[in-house]
Amino acid sequence: MDLSNKRQVYQKKELLETQVPENPIELFRTWYTDAENEELGEANAMNVATVGLDMQPINRVLLLKRYTWEGFVFYTNYDSQKALALLENPKVCLSFHWSRTERQIIINGEIEKLPENLSDGYFESRPRGSQLGAWASEQSKSIASRELMDQKLADFEKQFEGKEIPRPINWGGYLVKPTRIEFWQGRPNRMHDRIRYTLQPDYNWKIERIQP
Repeated sequence: MDLSNKRQVYQKKELLETQVPENPIELFRTWYTDAENEELGEANAMNVATVGLDMQPINRVLLLKRYTWEGFVFYTNYDSQKALALLENPKVCLSFHWSRTERQIIINGEIEKLPENLSDGYFESRPRGSQLGAWASEQSKSIASRELMDQKLADFEKQFEGKEIPRPINWGGYLVKPTRIEFWQGRPNRMHDRIRYTLQPDYNWKIERIQP
């Protein structure tokens, strides 16, 4: 199928240097709020890209669970493919795409595990079915059939029946501490606005426009 003539004109908003704050997290908060108000799906869906020792990039879509002045938080199985790649190479790239506001954000940073008490707190807030799923799934490992997966879940349902479900020791959170954040705003004639923040040695942010 030829998709060369499939295109959209971007013209809803603009992004000028005079409009941006000194700290990119402030701008992220504004854009995320706009996306929450306008997007039909999960505005916190983000692409997470990793590169392990094999130098093969892999990306997948996860859900952002929290953001603070320090960075961006998500949770996963620490034995998963992404976690093993992060163990080998702690550099990660997050990206958000919000079609209704014609915006993208690309975040480069380094990752660190969250303290266990924070992972415990989030795990306790999850629905019981999600808690059981964290026990039942050996994430990224092969399995013979769907039926076997369902049986594993049923076994853990029986094991924890009438009990609180503790967080598995191999499941928890990561904090992505950003070193570079690019904000992309679609504009007419493919002359998009791109503003990039780069963290400096003194922990201030360098702000610059880059060409589309």
